[in-house]
Amino acid sequence: MTPWLPAALAYVSDWLEFQRRHHDQPGCAIAIAEGPEIVLEAAFGTADLATGERLTPRHGFRIASHSKTFTSAGILRLVEAGALRLDDTVGSFVPGLHPDAAAVTIAQVLSHSAGLVRDGTDAGYFIDRRPNPDRAQIVAELAKPPILPASQRFKYSNYGYGLLGLVIEAATGRSYADWIADEVVAKVGLAETKPDITLWSGPMASGHSPKLPLDRRVVLPGDNPCDAMISAAGFVATAADTARFFAQLSPKAQNSILSPLSRREMTRRLWADEDSALGRHYGLGTISGGEGDWSWFGHSGGFQGFLTRTAVLPKQDLTVSVLTNAIDGLAHPWLDGVLHILKRFSQDGAPSTATRDWSGRWWTIWRANDLVPFADKVTIANPAQFDPFFESSEIAIEGPDQGRIVRASGFSSPGEPARLARGAGGTIESVWLGGANLVTEEALRSEMTARY
Repeated sequence: MTPWLPAALAYVSDWLEFQRRHHDQPGCAIAIAEGPEIVLEAAFGTADLATGERLTPRHGFRIASHSKTFTSAGILRLVEAGALRLDDTVGSFVPGLHPDAAAVTIAQVLSHSAGLVRDGTDAGYFIDRRPNPDRAQIVAELAKPPILPASQRFKYSNYGYGLLGLVIEAATGRSYADWIADEVVAKVGLAETKPDITLWSGPMASGHSPKLPLDRRVVLPGDNPCDAMISAAGFVATAADTARFFAQLSPKAQNSILSPLSRREMTRRLWADEDSALGRHYGLGTISGGEGDWSWFGHSGGFQGFLTRTAVLPKQDLTVSVLTNAIDGLAHPWLDGVLHILKRFSQDGAPSTATRDWSGRWWTIWRANDLVPFADKVTIANPAQFDPFFESSEIAIEGPDQGRIVRASGFSSPGEPARLARGAGGTIESVWLGGANLVTEEALRSEMTARY
């Protein structure tokens, strides 16, 4: 394992559980892979608020639009087998489409550049008002003219990926669910992944609403079969299996169900999301972003009661999957926060003998502060932030249990001493940062209960 990674993983887990508590979210699962190996797998909170069932790493989540990456991988396996070509028109596989829709290519649909309608004229299936569309409904909707000309811009389309499921069925002569389970899921070796909820038999996280407008969360069961939208949004998986699947799509992966050429084509940035400030791009079933050595690709998913996101960092050979079971889940900023943590540890290194005691979460009534030790410095992080190291102060170690705040905002305590205060048995009981004495969460809870 990369030398700095164990310390980074420990802090990721600690920070993420704090974030879940801080934002009062029901549950969160995370998995991180280095290469093909899962190096962190954890779950926090509750699988179902109504029953109080504890969330575990074995619980499945509706990973929703992650399904598009599975579908894209399936299409590229068929391309490699000679069963179809990326420049084949979808109308050559699926009859009944509008001529302009029939003329778009498989590649255009994969890259969301075909100009097709996003969710049809009645998207009630995504807000629990109607069942998901069947094959006939998808074809009937796409018998209407496309919304935009093909190859004009990036325009996301769930109906487009539903159509790709029909293409796979036509090319293979099998149902999408059966073929994708055999030729993608099983070939990768995923034991905790199913193409739709009807096929899932393991423990399942329930989805949850936001607190508003009811002033409380309610359970959104998330048990809706996806029917012909299975290829766009049907998949159910654990965080670990999601990370495993995406890890083997990295162009540098040693073992994959796809050739390096196909993986490079999948993850290449084809279309920029130009009207968004997030700097994202779309390839063939993959979202990508970031710059330089910390560029990433992956996908995200939103289903009634679930928000999920996965990112692969090819340069670092790391894959991160964050799954949440609330419709206002924080999978996006939490995954970004994990990347901030990984990047900081990669830059500043694992704790040394001189810094390792300067660790832990320390409290005042103002907030929690995390002492995060690196190779030659200690950072005072704020675990309530999505980037815990944003504008963080730094401590230089000057001797046993003694340090000085050497980097800090002028509104903080630059130049002032820092000290670890130990009890009679040598255990660190509190921390002094300048004139402030920070204590453990338990100690602060007792102090506040007695005082207030």
